[in-house]
Amino acid sequence: MHATSYRRFIWKAVCDATDGSGWFYAWMILLTALALTGLHAWAVQVRDGLVVTGLSDHVSWGLYIANFTFMVGLAAGGVMMVIPAYLYHDHEMHDLTIVGELLAVAAIVMSICFVVVDMGHPERFWHMFPVVGRFNFPVSMLTWDVLVLNGYLGLNLHICGYLLYMRFRGQRPNPKWYVPFVYLSIFWAISIHTVTAFLYSGLGGRPLWNTALLAPRFLVTAFIAGPAFIIVLLFALRRFGRMPLAVRPVQVLVNIVRVTLLINLLMVASELFTDLYSGGAHTASVHYLFFGLHGAHALVPWIWTAVTMGLVSSVMFLRPGVVGHPVWLTVACVLAFVGIWIEKGMGLIVPAFIPSTLHEIVEYFPSLVEWQVMAGIWAWGLLILTVMLKIALPILRQPHPERAA
Repeated sequence: MHATSYRRFIWKAVCDATDGSGWFYAWMILLTALALTGLHAWAVQVRDGLVVTGLSDHVSWGLYIANFTFMVGLAAGGVMMVIPAYLYHDHEMHDLTIVGELLAVAAIVMSICFVVVDMGHPERFWHMFPVVGRFNFPVSMLTWDVLVLNGYLGLNLHICGYLLYMRFRGQRPNPKWYVPFVYLSIFWAISIHTVTAFLYSGLGGRPLWNTALLAPRFLVTAFIAGPAFIIVLLFALRRFGRMPLAVRPVQVLVNIVRVTLLINLLMVASELFTDLYSGGAHTASVHYLFFGLHGAHALVPWIWTAVTMGLVSSVMFLRPGVVGHPVWLTVACVLAFVGIWIEKGMGLIVPAFIPSTLHEIVEYFPSLVEWQVMAGIWAWGLLILTVMLKIALPILRQPHPERAA
């Protein structure tokens, strides 16, 4: 019986994933074209080496690691819906939790892809696996990052797969098979971004990262990017008639972003005051990022764009009744999302290398190959998310066994 139900579940999943409207196929064709373009660009990079990128001996991390950092936060923020759904027993948030966990799965896959493309020799990726490679556990912080990311991926796959399968069968899920993992995912979501922050702040040669606020800032920005993305996703799903949209879950997400945006601005201001008021050679990276240094100012437009987006989106989120204005709310979410992407990416990773440890200023400009690879990985992640949602949403529209009882 279980084997038959499982085969029916797989067959229905395949049918749902391949059945769609013209808009669905146009979206999938666009993402496929971008993913193939990125794959071709990565093939060129593997063939010719990292010389085709804008990276150098002085700036060894750039656009790829910037996106990796952001994606880890997006994955952590996506699962934070578990807190109101399970800790506070908000049943209206349960289905939204599954959407957030599916987003986390896609984001973790993208983050792993960005690490792979940043490697000069991707065929040596097997060294990241315990036992078979040179894992350097527990000394290397990178090995901790590998463990928490893959563990987080496994957790979300198990929770989503089990809940969707039981909903498909019309049966009440056994709490012992998913509730402990749900609570564990809360701790794990915090740990993946905390470990990533420790990976940076533990590098003593990069003063920009040597701050105790780095891990809290990572967590706060995760609470911005994840809910903001989910709000826009929910509006898109409602627009195409794929998922009914209740007001309360959106209000909960808006309240989360509304508070965390202000906390993030406070943390940025605190960092700026400490660095600029105290002065010293160790603040050169901050001066370069916000005002330029010795005629070099490539990142100044980036960071001020992020600050402007953060301020504007904060004002828009504080507007009374913003939930009742989908267009305003969508614009606010996009501004907040892009602002955090810049702040945690180009505004955090690159300036830590400028000036270099030899006090040289070598600016970093992403090459066309890097932009193509980045677009390809984003498209690949959105492809995964789209297929998973295409499978999950018809199942979520079925009556909930616990509520029906």
